[in-house]
Amino acid sequence: MTVCIKCLKNSMKLQFTGSSDPGLIRSNNQDYHYPDPDGRFFIVADGMGGHAGGEEASRIATQEIRSYLLTNWNGTKSSQDLLEEALIRANEAILKDQQSHQERADMGTTVVVVIFRDESSPLCAHVGDSRLYRWRQSNLEQITEDHTWVARAIKIGDISPDEARFHPFRHVLSRCLGREDLYQIDIQPLDIQPGDRLLLCSDGLTEELTDQKISEYLQESSNLDKTAFSLIEAAKEQGGHDNITVVLVAIDN
Repeated sequence: MTVCIKCLKNSMKLQFTGSSDPGLIRSNNQDYHYPDPDGRFFIVADGMGGHAGGEEASRIATQEIRSYLLTNWNGTKSSQDLLEEALIRANEAILKDQQSHQERADMGTTVVVVIFRDESSPLCAHVGDSRLYRWRQSNLEQITEDHTWVARAIKIGDISPDEARFHPFRHVLSRCLGREDLYQIDIQPLDIQPGDRLLLCSDGLTEELTDQKISEYLQESSNLDKTAFSLIEAAKEQGGHDNITVVLVAIDN
């Protein structure tokens, strides 16, 4: 994908790219991603619910969020309300599709979205275990908190992060789009500065690569296309058991 540039306030610029790969085991790709060509927002969704269901859920979520953001971008809603409503609409659209297609009744999707709008700080919203990372001065920080059984178990001290990587419940979500009981959407402002790199990704990347290994690839090259390719290929070399999606956003002077 072609790297694009968007100018921000305070003379900062965005460069960005995105790529997705089915991996080595699955025959189809249930991930969906969308970097807005104008650099206003970025979406990664990871579907579940069978061959057709997962692919459809992530597609519906991405298209509904994209459509709502574009339609209301210049409106009077606050950025937080805009982002929250976009994800609510996506959830409702998936539920509606489930009712019309019983073969997809169990489908759902994770999603992580970052928006850059007006003078406000960038915002991130997420549901599930697709992640946002910030790489700054060689340090990689996970910004989002996974909505999973193991993340909760780590938080209360029942298991360690190392145990979580191989725990049999590591794929069990506590929250996703496509559920009547979606009671909360996590939204947070992002602190960014020149030199930062943002990484939105599905768990097909983080299941195969540790944070340390991801950080090493971000360190190696300033070329975003090359870095995205290298991350995906590295995940495939480690097994590529799931679909792998990467969106990279660089904040530069």
